[in-house]
Amino acid sequence: MKVIADLHTHSTASDGQYAPAVLVDMAKARGMEVLALTDHDTMDGLDEAVEAGSRVGLHVLRGIELGAQEYRNLHILGYCFDPAAPALAGLCDKLKAGRDERKYRIIDFLREKGVHISLDEVGALAGGDVIARPHFAQVMVRRGYVATTREAFDRYLDTAEYQRIERFKADARTCVSAIKSAGGKVSLAHPYQLRLEDDALEALVRKLADDGLDAIECFYPRHTPEQTAFYQRLAKRYGLRVTGGSDFHGERVKPDITLAHLELALDWLLDAG
Repeated sequence: MKVIADLHTHSTASDGQYAPAVLVDMAKARGMEVLALTDHDTMDGLDEAVEAGSRVGLHVLRGIELGAQEYRNLHILGYCFDPAAPALAGLCDKLKAGRDERKYRIIDFLREKGVHISLDEVGALAGGDVIARPHFAQVMVRRGYVATTREAFDRYLDTAEYQRIERFKADARTCVSAIKSAGGKVSLAHPYQLRLEDDALEALVRKLADDGLDAIECFYPRHTPEQTAFYQRLAKRYGLRVTGGSDFHGERVKPDITLAHLELALDWLLDAG
């Protein structure tokens, strides 16, 4: 049985535009049956989202998105875990500390490039404990240094030179293990972003499957039909489930991305969470 779902969304608990409860209301209005909140490296918004889901009659799954160190944009999605589990909670604490320290290096990096913005303004825009690159990008747009958040990333925040100030990331096996030890399920996020040749991507999927990967995010707004078909073949070949999501952050962050409305077979997740 398939349900209408979006398994990849972000809130103000990390770098999204909308508070968790508001995001849940938006998903319900869109006709969604299952929503996963998958903020970057934090579980802080999950209780609010689950409570809001109970209020409006939407099944909200506890989720998270962890960045791994092996490749730029290698992200691991976790679902239906126990947020009190020590390995996952400890990893989140370490990742949060890395983000907190990185914000000062981002400010210095931007100043080197002639971009003079205030960390206080970035923090006020973020409105929470997590200050991430999209928050810097939005202030850069506000101050006229770039026309769009995409330009901020292309010119400054997603360049090879920027990588020298990147934050701590665990390896993919550690990310998978932390989620699995918390009783969760694990999916490989947006594989197209890895920009790997098919053979290299398959080798990565094979290794992650050996480490406990459960699924691949085959359905994603920027996947081509050919990429989606290839990822589905990989999932079948390695006995993995198929997931999908929008990576919704809000129109202020990603203007071209709306909440998804995907038909997904999720008995394996709903039974777990």
